[in-house]
Amino acid sequence: MSVSKVVATLAAAVSAVSAVSIAEINGKTFLSPLQGQSVTDVEGLVTAINQNGIFLRSTDPDDDPATSEGLFVYGSTVRPLVAVGDIITLDGKVSEYRSNNLYPYLTQLQSPTNVKVQSSDNEVKPWVIGVDTPSPPTEKYSSLDEGDVFGVPNDVARLSTANPELDIETYGLDFWESLVGQLLTIKDAYQIGRPNQYGDVWVRGDWNVTGLNDHGGLTVLDGPDANPEAIIIGSPTDGSSNPDDTKMGDFLGDITGLVYQAFGFYRILPLTAVATVNESSSEYDAVSFESDKTCRGLTFANYNARNLAPDSKLMPATAAQIVDKMLTPDVIFLQEVLDNSGETDDGVVSGNLTLSTLSAEIEKQSGVVYDFLEISPKDKQDGGVPGGNIRVAYLYRPESVEPMDLNPGGVDDANEVLAGPTLKYNPGLIDPTNAAWSDSRKPLAAQWKAVKGNGRPFFTVNVHFGSKGGSSTLHGDPRPPINNGVEKRNEQATITAEFIADILAENPAAAVIIAGDFNEFVQVKPIQTFQEISGMLDLEDVVDMEPVERYTYLFDANSQALDHMFISPSVGRKAQYEHLHLNTWQNYDDQVSDHDPSVAKLNVCGCGPA
Repeated sequence: MSVSKVVATLAAAVSAVSAVSIAEINGKTFLSPLQGQSVTDVEGLVTAINQNGIFLRSTDPDDDPATSEGLFVYGSTVRPLVAVGDIITLDGKVSEYRSNNLYPYLTQLQSPTNVKVQSSDNEVKPWVIGVDTPSPPTEKYSSLDEGDVFGVPNDVARLSTANPELDIETYGLDFWESLVGQLLTIKDAYQIGRPNQYGDVWVRGDWNVTGLNDHGGLTVLDGPDANPEAIIIGSPTDGSSNPDDTKMGDFLGDITGLVYQAFGFYRILPLTAVATVNESSSEYDAVSFESDKTCRGLTFANYNARNLAPDSKLMPATAAQIVDKMLTPDVIFLQEVLDNSGETDDGVVSGNLTLSTLSAEIEKQSGVVYDFLEISPKDKQDGGVPGGNIRVAYLYRPESVEPMDLNPGGVDDANEVLAGPTLKYNPGLIDPTNAAWSDSRKPLAAQWKAVKGNGRPFFTVNVHFGSKGGSSTLHGDPRPPINNGVEKRNEQATITAEFIADILAENPAAAVIIAGDFNEFVQVKPIQTFQEISGMLDLEDVVDMEPVERYTYLFDANSQALDHMFISPSVGRKAQYEHLHLNTWQNYDDQVSDHDPSVAKLNVCGCGPA
């Protein structure tokens, strides 16, 4: 034998670890202590087989709940050699796999060889979460988040580099990591999200949860608490397909499957497709109040209408929600209004046809007449769907309110607060040439008066802050997770807040209402910055809305609020405010928008000099 072959043989012998247990392969950290090493005579019970490999459970588990007793063996060659219920031994190489550097790693055994069936037809019994295992933690994701999963700055540590020891009683990611590869049962699963295009859907089991709202979803709470106890149900191991027409609140019963890590999330791969046992209702009542048509009780709605265009097939349904559910409010803050040619990229920027089409449809359904205010953006400068030139705009009922001294600004004209207070442009954009608004919508400020009232002005600001697109997942490798655009949104919040602060500096009793899609949670820096600088009050707090019902949007596991309405202190007297869950309760095809509208009733009379 040549010297080189001898060296290679010795090196292979040194790097191989014989007769290790599955728990020893997994260890009690996120990465295997045996990563990159070859192991021999690994013994396990075959619990499942899918198209990519097999799942094993240790036949001799240890007493440490932080070390998983399950293991995924990757490789098509091993599949035909074994059957579920076989106890086998095999050799292989311990590896850590992920398909994206923002995802956590999956510990697996690759290149399986020397597969030997020791016995067959053994009982395969899943462990029940919360019975045979601990229950998942309900508040914190990772020790690396330092108490705030939405903390800024983001991405100050990585699971894959820090590789902390698992604390399964405190942190959700640690809990799910300690079960990777295991065959488990979720008892009494309820759906808390809607499925994606692959049928993957988030659920909660019969363990303790926080943030449980009236419809069965889980709402993001102060803490912040973003529900690490939730888990996603992925693709069935038998090749069947989960349904794609289910919704939040549907009862799915018991689900048995394998804990796995893929596409940035811990998940359970069910043995077969899940099915709805009891379907939840998707009906939601209309808002419980109506306008008084005087300054003492005007109604204001906020609605992201999701890429509304003149030819939108959902135009009648959008109007119907305004008529039947929002009860034709006096002023509507709209976001995602497209230009007159919709998504056609032809240089058209005006949205007057979109807005007039919506107004006409509302009048057709209800007899109520609306007018509108907008300032068209520059072509391709405000983000959103390509060709659409999305913008914010107002619909208003001229019988109830009217713009004071109408004087629209241009697309580059920066609105200013003048003595009085009054606005230089009505309506006008706030600092539209500031780099903070690059590829983002510019806030639209307006000054109004009630037709029936004391003639005093009130002010509105309509916003749609920058997108979160490109963020990492809550289960992702970066900790805290990357909240893409958060610093830019903080700049936008600062600019907007300073404009409002200028109004209140002129008259601390001025009536100011700001609403829109802030693309951020109240627990996160941009909203906190906005409130600190502006002095505005969160209307949810003013009316003491139940925390678990504070949501307007459904994303992954969480019912959450990206859309907000804030008021100046003088407007809070006898305020009323409701989120209408018209869309978050629907399956995907039945949504009119992906956001819920909100409606408030506010007194804007006592606002300073006439």
